[in-house]
Amino acid sequence: MHSFCTTILWGIGGYGLILMLVYLMQSHLLYFPTKEKISTPSHVGLAYEAVTLRTEDNLTLDSWFVPHSKPRGVVIFFHGNAGNMSHRLDTLTIFNQLGLSTLIFDYRGYGASEGEISEKGSYKDARAAWNFLTEQRNIRPSKIIFIGRSLGGAVASQLATVHTPKVLIIESSFTSVPKLAAAIYPFLPVRWLSRFQYDSENNLKQLNCPILVIHSPNDEIIPFEHGQRLHNTANQPKKFLVIRGGHNDGFITSGDAYRRGIDEFLNEFLK
Repeated sequence: MHSFCTTILWGIGGYGLILMLVYLMQSHLLYFPTKEKISTPSHVGLAYEAVTLRTEDNLTLDSWFVPHSKPRGVVIFFHGNAGNMSHRLDTLTIFNQLGLSTLIFDYRGYGASEGEISEKGSYKDARAAWNFLTEQRNIRPSKIIFIGRSLGGAVASQLATVHTPKVLIIESSFTSVPKLAAAIYPFLPVRWLSRFQYDSENNLKQLNCPILVIHSPNDEIIPFEHGQRLHNTANQPKKFLVIRGGHNDGFITSGDAYRRGIDEFLNEFLK
């Protein structure tokens, strides 16, 4: 009996230690920034301008503006939680082929951007990108497109609650961090432990701009159901584009289907 009670106590203590570590280490489970840039848009034949953004809390963010000679719109691209913007050259190429200029930036703590990443900080970074286009480049909001992939979908949807884009595209993203974590760690009370929200589902309820949700049933990191739920939550007008491939390569694996889906959506609403 004594050994049984001791085992139970050790089990409770071990579980408590796991809970404490998860609570304290959350940022390391969510963000995977890298500092070193592996390439630039010029390596894939794209002209670009190196741009420095300044946030409202006085940090500088590294970014690139990749122009199109005759743009039908200007994208703010919000990348995912790993690497930095130099890992998104395939994406910049696709946007350019779609007749779009693109502003891509690194969140604080990513690449050469100053500061340390946080949820509130990433929202400030997004606002800095918007301010750059609308105030320094004098680009009309009716020409601005938000495209967010994975974590970037949550950042893009939050910015859309503050500044309305012409269209919002959310790709391979989740409903919220607590709901995603609950699916990944069903043995932990993550809804109570989570210090992060990134609540795209709630954000979408507030929006009235056209919304395209893109997701793959083969996504091994963010379940397809999250994309379906985001689409169901969004107000009209909205569309759902089903692609194929994994979380990090679906937009490449899907090839023309991915490009055509975005192109058709933009043709409908960029008038």
